[in-house]
Amino acid sequence: MIEFDDKYFREIAKEVFTCDSPTGFTQNVIKLVKEKVDSFGYNTRIMNNGALEVSIEGEDKSKTVATSAHCDTLGLMVRSIKADGHLALTKLGGPITPTLDGEYCRIFTRDGKVYKGTILSTSAATHVYPDANTKSRDIDNLEVRIDELVHSKEDVKKLGIDNGDIVCYDPKFEITENGFLKTRFIDDKASVVVLLMLLKYASEHKLKFAYNTKIYFVVYEEVGHGASMVDKNISEFVTLDMGCVGMDLAGNEEAVSICAKDSGGPYDYELTTRLINKAKELGLKYTVDIFPFYGSDIGAASRAGVDFKGALIGTGVSASHGMERTHIRGIENTLKLIYAYLIK
Repeated sequence: MIEFDDKYFREIAKEVFTCDSPTGFTQNVIKLVKEKVDSFGYNTRIMNNGALEVSIEGEDKSKTVATSAHCDTLGLMVRSIKADGHLALTKLGGPITPTLDGEYCRIFTRDGKVYKGTILSTSAATHVYPDANTKSRDIDNLEVRIDELVHSKEDVKKLGIDNGDIVCYDPKFEITENGFLKTRFIDDKASVVVLLMLLKYASEHKLKFAYNTKIYFVVYEEVGHGASMVDKNISEFVTLDMGCVGMDLAGNEEAVSICAKDSGGPYDYELTTRLINKAKELGLKYTVDIFPFYGSDIGAASRAGVDFKGALIGTGVSASHGMERTHIRGIENTLKLIYAYLIK
């Protein structure tokens, strides 16, 4: 069984989580991941839509299986520049927008400049606005205050900032002494880290994959079409994504969640049962769960017409799409289950 390398986890997690990669702006994180995977000795290629594909020859070539994690995260884009020099916003994916009020951010222009700013309510001052405490924090009532001496739309345009520029907000990455990973974008960078740890371990120990295997680092999951480009010849696909925590759900931050059904319907019964039995056999802490307001790369690949058995696993994540948190134990249990599925 794979050993959890805590030192490498902390090292690679910091690199991955602090690399800005909102959906549609993932070239930097894909470059980072590709460099890591290439250094382990695997065959990789960047696909036309920007995703990374890793192809591995297995001992048994009778079928091809796949797994994935998505590198794209939630983010924002400049919708327009206001007369006072503040930036109106549009969402990339589905962040919980009230959690963005007060966050530091970076604005990336198309000519390579980066500016800093703060996301604020349009009624940001309690001494000025009577609705400062009560105004909705939906996307239309948030704006970016740029940390530059600008007072008009024209001033902002002179900086090179324009509509359609990317706005990335601070992940607030932290690993606590007692093992909690506190950061935005655990969905789904925790899974990216899991797959990097697996590939590193398999390379160093010269391990054989059971079947021909495709590993995808996907880039458009947050907007619904991430894994639509996977190999049409795969027969099984176990994607890694976050497990949900809250309400009547069984998931928790120390366990690997095995999803039986999400908003798109049930996952493959036989493959899901196989993963449950494997988790039992290995003595992993796991839960079987329903994710009512959730879609994954399995759905994207299915809608693209790929004929395969699909399943989903991932560490339990508190406060998804907001100020997220999980525990190293949940990440370790996820690593061990996907390892057991892929490695002979």
